Amino acid sequence: MHIITSKDNEIIKHIRKLKEKKYRDEYNEYVVEGVKIVEEAIKENAKIKQVIVCNDTTKTYEIPTHIMLEIAKFDCIYVSDKIFNYITQVTNPQGVMAIIEKQDENMQIDYNQDIIVMLDDVQDPGNLGTILRTVDSIGLNQIIVSKGTADSFNSKVVRSTMGAIFRLKIIEEDDLIKTIKELRKHHFKLLVTSLQTENSIYDIDFSKKIIVIGNEANGVSKEIQDLADEKAKIPMLGRTESLNASVAAGIVMYEYVRQKITRKGL
Repeated sequence: MHIITSKDNEIIKHIRKLKEKKYRDEYNEYVVEGVKIVEEAIKENAKIKQVIVCNDTTKTYEIPTHIMLEIAKFDCIYVSDKIFNYITQVTNPQGVMAIIEKQDENMQIDYNQDIIVMLDDVQDPGNLGTILRTVDSIGLNQIIVSKGTADSFNSKVVRSTMGAIFRLKIIEEDDLIKTIKELRKHHFKLLVTSLQTENSIYDIDFSKKIIVIGNEANGVSKEIQDLADEKAKIPMLGRTESLNASVAAGIVMYEYVRQKITRKGL
């Protein structure tokens, strides 16, 4: 078994460069790291190009035998402990990572969903990853993001999704206004959260809705606010006037879940 021990190895250089968005876009690849997320990638039939394994994982984390057997089915590269620490992007590495091919850039919107979640320049990678995970948790298979939203394949975003990144279509749109108008042709209505309304999210029928989550600092852009068919606010009993973007997104999406369960009589 050949073990890479040099930082000058071309594969090692390539993995290091995948930390940069520009490079990820150029090569249409990203890195996932950790036993659970690599296992999820295998389960979800992600396009795994290579698996990188630390030759001495006992110093950090012992990879279970059944996962090692699965990993062995792929193109595996073994590296020294020193090199793994050089390429890792986490504080406590588990000795395994994988290079994954990104999704097809020309994915089409599925208009058969009950709701469509749209992100308007969400900037924080942790927020983005949590929102992606929440979207997956409510049974949706897609999300629309603006060009100005944080990169969905940033390592922090990927870790925050806990594997949801493999199950969601992430559709990046240059012009959200144009996309909203197209969605309206398919009988969707635009819902935005706003403090400038008396309507609560609990007053809204969540059938065929576009739910827009806005930028952490500025909220939903004025142009999109002006297009809204309905505005609603999240009721708050304390003195805080606003919520973290991912928390607000979760509250709104789970009101959709509550209504769906109620309709089904579950």
